[in-house]
Amino acid sequence: MQLDTDTGQLVLWCLGEAHADVALDRLATKYGVAVDQQDLRVGLRETFAAATSGLGRHVKQSGGHGQFAICRIEVEPLPSGAGFEFVDKVVGGSSHANSSRVWRKASGLSCRRGVRAGYPVVDLRVTLIDGKAHSVDSSDMAFQMAGALALREAAAAGAVTLLEPVLEISILIDEDHVGAVMADLSSKRGRVMGTELSASGAEGSGRTLIHAEVPEAELIRYASELRSLSHGTGTFTRRYLRHEAVPESRATASSR
Repeated sequence: MQLDTDTGQLVLWCLGEAHADVALDRLATKYGVAVDQQDLRVGLRETFAAATSGLGRHVKQSGGHGQFAICRIEVEPLPSGAGFEFVDKVVGGSSHANSSRVWRKASGLSCRRGVRAGYPVVDLRVTLIDGKAHSVDSSDMAFQMAGALALREAAAAGAVTLLEPVLEISILIDEDHVGAVMADLSSKRGRVMGTELSASGAEGSGRTLIHAEVPEAELIRYASELRSLSHGTGTFTRRYLRHEAVPESRATASSR
């Protein structure tokens, strides 16, 4: 079992559905552990497609200490894999000296919560253009609320793209099944990056190693599917490669 930190799911990796049934039955009969099963979720991301700006205003007064924080931000996309950056361009003392660290934290928290479908925002630079705070009524929570409102306004003004993980897979199969596997990869939005001959397979037939890039969402049941396509002779390995934009036709279905 492995904990997926992106989705919070505890994932049981198996060789197929029959293997999973045996493992779950053993947990129940031998250890008395009942397992609630869920469909495997894929760790999507969000990113901004273009530069935009937003204003966040969180001002409440209900007696006693209130809540006060106002910020204006600019956001711009960064290259894939760049992560999150925060730049403070406030001048003239419009935001008190201790607030830069808090604004940075607030922006980071807002990005982790997402702006479109609840997935973390990545590859983004947030620039604080103006910020206002109150010596009594400003708090970490007020900053977080204002930062979230500013980011949402920026998202509403610009395009937000969903990103999905793409895996690199290597499939070893008998040459008799290459055509079927290639066609299946194409139906899964896969890109074949190359093939090479390998050692002899069953009954002396040749073996082919296929290298491809496929979205992870298409590979959830691939162990069973490959077994069916190759009559039980195929094997594959996989590793994370990068995140890529989800086609718009599928992005709507992925929103939650």
